[in-house]
Amino acid sequence: MQLAVSTVILALRPTPDGSGTTLWLPLVRRIREPFLGAWALPGEPLEEHMSLVEAARARLRHTIGLDPNYLEQLYAFGGVDRSRDGSSPDAPCPERVVSIVYWALVRADEDARMVAGENVAWFPAEQLPALAFDHAAIVDYALARLRAKLEYTPIAHAFLPDEFTLTEVREVYEAVLGRGLDPANFRRQILASGAVEPTGEKVTGTSHRPPSLYRYRPDSVATSPTPPPRSAA
Repeated sequence: MQLAVSTVILALRPTPDGSGTTLWLPLVRRIREPFLGAWALPGEPLEEHMSLVEAARARLRHTIGLDPNYLEQLYAFGGVDRSRDGSSPDAPCPERVVSIVYWALVRADEDARMVAGENVAWFPAEQLPALAFDHAAIVDYALARLRAKLEYTPIAHAFLPDEFTLTEVREVYEAVLGRGLDPANFRRQILASGAVEPTGEKVTGTSHRPPSLYRYRPDSVATSPTPPPRSAA
């Protein structure tokens, strides 16, 4: 049995038709069998000298050229036949691979600094090509988990700058949930949650009434669910 670490990297980008914002993620084209030429989530076997989070961060640097602030362990996937390519039911099953999957949520300023690695391309999360192994199920799980956490945690902060307007928060919710939300109702609900607080500042440089800026309360969010590993002394 082999242990591997994979990553689901999610960023908010314009929809292909430019009508709004949606979730995108990078995929890597496989250069070896099984599934030669197919698209897959970034991942690799776990090296003995690396911790799980170190392996996840190394894969992030190789895939998108940076360490996003938000990195969290998502789930372990270890189906007995998940390494089989499906080309022949009679073919011998390759060595079993158990994948520890992390997810990284990318802010706009981080997205602007990303550099795609070799054989890497970005796709809208709802318009993915056929994926290798069980990676489609992994993406589905990540999206379901994100949408669920949006309802009971302030995870939207992972996509936002330190200070933001309530409209920007609502746009994150709409992009993740895939549906529009009533602005007035959303405003009441997000303020009633107590997760955000006004900064006392307003957006500058606008030609209309400048909207107020808010921030997430420090006690309502963790800056990094999985902090970078400390260097050895």
